Amino acid sequence: MPDLIWTGAYGRLKVIFPSFLSNEFLLKLVKMSSVREIADALENTWYKEHIEAAAAMYELPELIEVALNRHLVRMNTLALNATPPYEKRIILSYLSKWDIENINLILAAKALGKSVSETEGFLVSPRNFPVGLSGQTIPFEELRSLLSQPDLVSVINSLVKYGFGTVLLQQLSKYQKTLDLGVFGAALQNYYYSNLLWSLRFVHGNEGPIREYVRAEITKLNFLNLVKARLAGINRETLRFHLIEGGFLSEQALLEAYSSPSVSDMVQRFDVYFNLSEAYERFANSGNLSELEVAVDRAIASKFLTPLAAFTLYFLFRVEKERENIRRIVYGKHYSLPEENISSSLLLI
Repeated sequence: MPDLIWTGAYGRLKVIFPSFLSNEFLLKLVKMSSVREIADALENTWYKEHIEAAAAMYELPELIEVALNRHLVRMNTLALNATPPYEKRIILSYLSKWDIENINLILAAKALGKSVSETEGFLVSPRNFPVGLSGQTIPFEELRSLLSQPDLVSVINSLVKYGFGTVLLQQLSKYQKTLDLGVFGAALQNYYYSNLLWSLRFVHGNEGPIREYVRAEITKLNFLNLVKARLAGINRETLRFHLIEGGFLSEQALLEAYSSPSVSDMVQRFDVYFNLSEAYERFANSGNLSELEVAVDRAIASKFLTPLAAFTLYFLFRVEKERENIRRIVYGKHYSLPEENISSSLLLI
């Protein structure tokens, strides 16, 4: 009986699926003449309430960014409430990614001297939900308090009670020597994925597809880190601090790939997982890293969307990818990118 009850709850999520923007609608957004026109079109969708609310305080394109974040929090909350007890720990671990994103945003704001008003709207955090209902650990008021701290070290010390601060303190001396915020980001990612993979070890017996999806996402992040590092001429020892454990390749295999004679040879090491040959040709011609990133996203979606369809994570995947697509369209239009480039950057499901 409990499984039937929670199957019904997930069924209520499936009723929402027709509200996802169609591929045709997304491509129409690409062809629109301005970000203003895109915002007007989105007001006729399930983003209407959030766009109208954000319009009182923000200008375009930030207005859409804020609306997307608020919509994301609402969808995360709906998904968590529809999750059966045996899967809830997984979803809670998964949703803590937004705590990580918020912390990275706050650390960057402190490093750049950004004010609370410049940063607050971009936090992915529930303003009207009790703590825990959205799957996030750090409440909104605490995030605002972190933004008000005088410096980066004060932010880190304030995060100790949530577990994140201890992770960050271990990297503080590296940051002070290099001023590389990436050491914090990598440490938080390792902390996040370690916890997420642990939550998938002993649950219901059918979480294998989720575990493999998570490992694919880790492999994607490591792959992109390798390409960025190679293009920037970063040495192996520095790169090592930016690698994430738990993917399809070990740290040693990743460092060996990084030592390949050329970027092309390095990318070929990942071809077995993501089939990157055509995407690499486009990247080699354009120098646009998104060619590789989108190709990896498409490979992951092609392999895992069907196996994930029975899990709450599938709904979250759809929500996140729609957010990414809209952001790529909005900022592509804002920076006057060619329509062809914007269209090719979308993950159409």
